[in-house]
Amino acid sequence: MVRNKFKMPGQAPGNKNNKKSHFKNAGFVALIILFGLIIISATTKPTNLKSVAFSDMVKRANSGQVKKLEITGDNINVTKKDEEKASEKTRKETGSSIYEQGLNKDAPVEVINKPESNSGAIWTNVLLSLLPIVIITMVLIYMMRSAQGQGSQALSFGKSKARLYGNEKDKVLFKDIAGSKESKQDLEEVVDFLKHPKKFEDVGAKIPKGVLLVGPPGTGKTMLARAVAGEAGVPFFSISGSEFVEMFVGVGASRVRDLFSKAKKNAPCIIFVDEIDAVGRRRGSGMGGGHDEREQTLNQILVEMDGFEQGQNVIVLAATNRADVLDPALLRPGRFDRRVHIGLPDRKDREAILKVHFAKKPLAKSVDIDALAAKTAGSSGADLANITNESAILAARRNQKEITQDVVTDAFEKVAIGPERKGKVMSEHEKEMTAYHEAGHAIVGHVLPDSDLVHKVTIIPRGGTGGVTWFIPPEDKSYHSIIEYKDVLARMLGGRIAEEIVYGKDRVTTGAGNDLQKAAELARDMVINQGMGTKLRDQVFQVESGMMFDRMTHERQYSEDTAKIIDDEVEGLITEAAERARAVINANKSYLEKLKDALKEKETVEAPEVLKIFEGSHLPKSASLY
Repeated sequence: MVRNKFKMPGQAPGNKNNKKSHFKNAGFVALIILFGLIIISATTKPTNLKSVAFSDMVKRANSGQVKKLEITGDNINVTKKDEEKASEKTRKETGSSIYEQGLNKDAPVEVINKPESNSGAIWTNVLLSLLPIVIITMVLIYMMRSAQGQGSQALSFGKSKARLYGNEKDKVLFKDIAGSKESKQDLEEVVDFLKHPKKFEDVGAKIPKGVLLVGPPGTGKTMLARAVAGEAGVPFFSISGSEFVEMFVGVGASRVRDLFSKAKKNAPCIIFVDEIDAVGRRRGSGMGGGHDEREQTLNQILVEMDGFEQGQNVIVLAATNRADVLDPALLRPGRFDRRVHIGLPDRKDREAILKVHFAKKPLAKSVDIDALAAKTAGSSGADLANITNESAILAARRNQKEITQDVVTDAFEKVAIGPERKGKVMSEHEKEMTAYHEAGHAIVGHVLPDSDLVHKVTIIPRGGTGGVTWFIPPEDKSYHSIIEYKDVLARMLGGRIAEEIVYGKDRVTTGAGNDLQKAAELARDMVINQGMGTKLRDQVFQVESGMMFDRMTHERQYSEDTAKIIDDEVEGLITEAAERARAVINANKSYLEKLKDALKEKETVEAPEVLKIFEGSHLPKSASLY
């Protein structure tokens, strides 16, 4: 049976002490507000004058539409023609007269300069000098009152901070969430459990106690949890894992007990713990051992989930993007019985998500949402929402009534690679060097057969980079081969190698620092985590937990000899990639020069022009892998 009305947890009828406390707090707040109003009334002058732009006022005054201007300091009261009193106000720039700012000296308008009054400033100084005394007095009174009710305050310290959603205004349904089709299907059964528990109890089925939502950040885990509550029509308690843990031992466990007590009183309902890895990490990994506050909190969660009785119909939903660090006791059957994986959206899902976020925005008919969905491979739902919002901001900034294709493109690029920093001034040498660097990335990526497609090349600084060569995959990929990774490595090193070929080994710059770092990370990931080494093929050496304390205290899974082989494997991959990039650039040096010249002239070269410049480029045999 589904309840239509939700009772607020912890609400005790007829509690006179609570009412008195509310009245006292309200009186204290009212006193502060009253004092603030006194200050405002003493330091400001009431006015009903309409604010207008200074330039508009000057234009009308020069054309004879203004009768009188009363100037007090930088403030100007405007009396329009055929009016007796001022009806508008504006401000001029400090340090210059209105004539210097555009008003004609022969304009048919009366200009009256009034001296500034210091009475407001005097009152302001007096009241501001009294303000600290009044505030300190109020704080002392409040502390004395709080001390009187210290017992109740101490008890409330261990109360849960969970937020209760149950209003129609907060309601979220599956139809409100685009994409995540498979995840919705997995969660529909949970909704059925909550709506029709007897159907499952009649056949001896146990309602799952917990469902763990696992996926990258921004994929909609929290929204899906709220949609489950909305579809089932039950109260929804939401809390972050970090809100359980305090510096005082035992507070987190107390909050867990309070939360589950409220949930049982409001059953059927859902408890949602966001970022559960903050409190649910593997025990024994903290600095305090078994007495660690976080571990005590986790132990209490385990106890409470075991304490659910049949028929209580309270389901715990939890979300994390680090399921690998969770304690095994949390993941066993009887606690989090189910695990729902929420991955990054595919092309169709991205298109649906973009349409949802653009639905309430004035989107031009010419905007190709399908093309945008194709270019945003690897983006989360939050990333796509950010693109649509940035599109609206850019359109407003450009005073456009519609969001056009060029606005969407600029917003996408801003989110993906950072905003343009056109104000940064580069010397001619730096400009040329950056052009060579980016052209090196582009020619290597273009020639290698398993690299992604060149989307754009620019020497305009964006984000934290001096220039960008942007590659976009032609389609979504779930898997990557060794050959693809090797082409990516060579492409990353193309900029540094181009600098070396043109200027010499000892004249390479720090511009390739980020490229080298990413290349080293990719090469090490290939060897350690993906089993893509040469001597260590089909072996992985990944540490189970990503926690720093684990890496400090737990024994490494491989010997020093193996560590040396890993280092050699990584070095070999980097060296091979550098040689392949060097071979490609030496074989296509004329195309490198052409793109460099185009970048110096235009600063940004789009994909069609890049393809035209590179017509005739080829892959040398020494750079081929097959």
